[in-house]
Amino acid sequence: MKTTLFTFVALLLLSKTLFAQHAHFTTSGTIEFEKRVNTFALMKKEITPDNEAFMKPIYEEYIKNNPQFKVLKSTLSFTANQTLFVPEEVDLVQGDSWGLGPLESQNNTIYTNLNTNLITSQKKVFDETFLVKDTARSIKWKITDETREIAGYTCRRANAVIMDSIYVVAFYTPEIPVSGGPESFNGLPGMILGVALPHENLAWFATKITETTVPLNPVVPPKKGKPTTNNELSATLHKIGKDWGKWFDIFLKAFQL
Repeated sequence: MKTTLFTFVALLLLSKTLFAQHAHFTTSGTIEFEKRVNTFALMKKEITPDNEAFMKPIYEEYIKNNPQFKVLKSTLSFTANQTLFVPEEVDLVQGDSWGLGPLESQNNTIYTNLNTNLITSQKKVFDETFLVKDTARSIKWKITDETREIAGYTCRRANAVIMDSIYVVAFYTPEIPVSGGPESFNGLPGMILGVALPHENLAWFATKITETTVPLNPVVPPKKGKPTTNNELSATLHKIGKDWGKWFDIFLKAFQL
C-alpha cells in the first residue's frame, strides 16, 4: 500500500513538472479592448430634485432613441517589460452625446516601462494635450479565488480602491506574465484582461489577443503634448474647474484615471 501511494505521489509531481515545462506563456503581442460606458446610468445620476422637472423628460426621450451602452475600442501592445495603450482615433458614433464629456470618450495614450515603473501618458483635456511623465500608480490589489474566461484566457479576480473612492474589479491572467493592463491599470502578477468600475458604470474587456514576436504597433512612448506631472496636471484641472461645483467631479475622475 505504501509503495502504491508513493508511486502515485511521484507520478503526480512528475506530471505537474512536465506540465510546467511545456506550459506556454505569451510575453509579446497585441490585445484589443472594448470600453463599455453605461450612458443611461450615468445620465440618471445627473438628475437631481433641483433639475428633475427639466432633465427627466429629456432623459426619458433619450433612452427611447439611443443604445444603453457606448462602445469604444483600443489596442494594448506589449513586450515582456513595456506596454502601450492606444485608443482608436475615431470612436464609434452611437447615439447623441448628453454632455458626459471624457467619460464617454477615450482621452489617454499610455506607455508603461515595467522595469522602471515609469509611465508616459498623452492626455487630451478639452482642447489641450498634456504629456504626463511620472511613476506608475501604486494599486493595492486584493486577489480572490474567483475566476472567469476572457478572450480564451483563464483569469483571476482582484479588487482594489483607487483615487480614495473608486472601486475597481480586475481580471488578470498568469498565462501572459506581463504586469500591465488597459489605461493605467497594472501591478498584478499577469496581464489584466478585464477592468470594471461598477459605481462609475465603466468597463474595459479584452476581445482578441494576438501573440507576435514583435507587436503590430511599436511600443514606444508618445511624444506630443505639454510636459507635466500627475500633481501638476491635478492642480491645472482643479484650477479649470474651480467654479464648476460638483459637476466637475465627474470630469476630474475621468481625466485622472
